[in-house]
Amino acid sequence: MKTNNFQIIVIVVFIALAIFGVFVFSGAIPIGDNSDDAGGLGTVVLWGTISSDAIFPLLESFNNANQSFVVNYVEKQKDTFDRDLLEALASGTGPDMIFLPDNLAFRYANKIFTVPYQSFSLASFKNTYASAGEVFLNSKGIMAFPLSIDPLVMYYNRSILDGSGIVYPPSFWDEFSQLVPFLTKKDGANKIVQSAVALGHFSNIAHAKAIISSLFMQTGDTIITEKDGFFSSTLGIGKQRDPSLILRFYTDFADPSKNVYSWNKSFPYSTEAFSAGNLAFYFGYGSELQSLVDKNPNQNFLAAPFPQIRDAGFKLTGAEVTGIAVLSSSKNFNTSILAANLMASSDFAAKFATILGMAPARRDLLAVKPSDAFTPIFYNSALYAKNWLDPSPKDTDDIFRKMIDAVLSNSMAPLDAIRDGSGKLQLLLSK
Repeated sequence: MKTNNFQIIVIVVFIALAIFGVFVFSGAIPIGDNSDDAGGLGTVVLWGTISSDAIFPLLESFNNANQSFVVNYVEKQKDTFDRDLLEALASGTGPDMIFLPDNLAFRYANKIFTVPYQSFSLASFKNTYASAGEVFLNSKGIMAFPLSIDPLVMYYNRSILDGSGIVYPPSFWDEFSQLVPFLTKKDGANKIVQSAVALGHFSNIAHAKAIISSLFMQTGDTIITEKDGFFSSTLGIGKQRDPSLILRFYTDFADPSKNVYSWNKSFPYSTEAFSAGNLAFYFGYGSELQSLVDKNPNQNFLAAPFPQIRDAGFKLTGAEVTGIAVLSSSKNFNTSILAANLMASSDFAAKFATILGMAPARRDLLAVKPSDAFTPIFYNSALYAKNWLDPSPKDTDDIFRKMIDAVLSNSMAPLDAIRDGSGKLQLLLSK
């Protein structure tokens, strides 16, 4: 144990020095500059949507350990963060740094400082952070340093599975499909009273876009690619499976004529159905654990990895990633760069992930797994999680919703619906 701890300390120190070197060689932290603002001095402002009550204790400890400068945090509402930030930047009153959610990385790519690969190599980044963090990479460099990964996992009602004689939750989708008819219960009027899983629709299913995106990515579909600053939709271009089979697989769970039929629009939101004990499987993020416990403290449930395609040759689940980014317009740029470096490479990153109920993004931190019943699943899932650069979350919600509805209404064949969705996604990328 002592040897392992020593190795971890060495790795952490190496990461801190490596990232610090990035900024020195990129010119962000001047060497030999005798001016008063060289290096870490003064105050920098950090914006984010995370609760101030959660962040303040971490920042207090961080500021105490780095007394030559101060990081002040301003909490913003999630629904208005994008608008507030754009308005602040336009008026010259924006923050120095932001906790950057992956779904805003595309939108703010031209407003944040990008670390060039000549200063911090792509290999170094991949050796430092899990793959999900690569959502912050583009052809020019690194837009943000990942702090946390919130992987998509499968929560399951142990009482329902135990009562049906199912010893373990399914690991593969073919196993999953075989279990659905046994776990979906109907009354005398053929009305579903207990559902196996909330799949097939969009509006009343939490994280529907993330779920079906993960299914597409499990075929090798990256959904979006970027080359030399130009973005292209690859939706439906899977390397291992016919993409129409993926969309058909998803919508079959809402088709009354299929034996996997288990969900329709009359059901409550999937989170509520699971907490009420009427849903066997619920696909959600690791960070939802505490809220699920709070909804029903007596519910007997556990978490398992997101199911995989058998014989795919690799594992993949979806994730949400949060990073620390420095805005190009920062009024205290050198200190902002130093602060971001220290947050990403110090124990701040570990504490940040812990308070949010997520997995850390750094590989050295993922190597040290807690021993509770849930967190090891989150940590393991984070290692093979992936995401894609969403150009506009609300607009892509609409694209995926219409793609699903077109198949359910028989107005489009699955392949045509995917092609239509991909075309609309390309229009978003071209704006």
